[in-house]
Amino acid sequence: MDALAVSIANGMRSKTSGKGNALKMAVSFGSFQAFMPALGWMAGLSLSAIIAGVDHWIAFGLLGFIGCKMIYESTKMEGKTKEARNLTTSVLLILSIATSIDALAVGLSFAFLQVSIALPVIVIGTVTFALSFLGVSFGSRFGHLLENKIEIVGGLILIIIGVKILLEHLI
Repeated sequence: MDALAVSIANGMRSKTSGKGNALKMAVSFGSFQAFMPALGWMAGLSLSAIIAGVDHWIAFGLLGFIGCKMIYESTKMEGKTKEARNLTTSVLLILSIATSIDALAVGLSFAFLQVSIALPVIVIGTVTFALSFLGVSFGSRFGHLLENKIEIVGGLILIIIGVKILLEHLI
């Protein structure tokens, strides 16, 4: 959802929202969104034996925090206009890292829950690629209507997933 919202915002602000710009953004966001959960999963494997008794609380806390952060940031953005920037390599790299930090925490959660990472990485990368590509085009047409609402929905989804994980382990 972060990558989609940023793609829509880029489509709204950029004067060059063509397919080349959309493809660059989609490749970068999709790659980072796939890489970060794998990295978090590898880090989590080494820690899982140490914190196996509280892993569900950690997953709940991480997903809840990320979800609340997304919702907060979306409300903080309301009413503010952002300056249009060219999509340089350095800007794209910063955006890719910023939108995928939460994916690192998701990968960490997967390791604690002993979930295989291969399929989620493929799905996360592919979906992020597709949504980012479409988001730039969508944003150039009517993204100003939905930008902050998408962030709120994404945050709520993460919070619900965190609560589900917690309830599965407590009940």
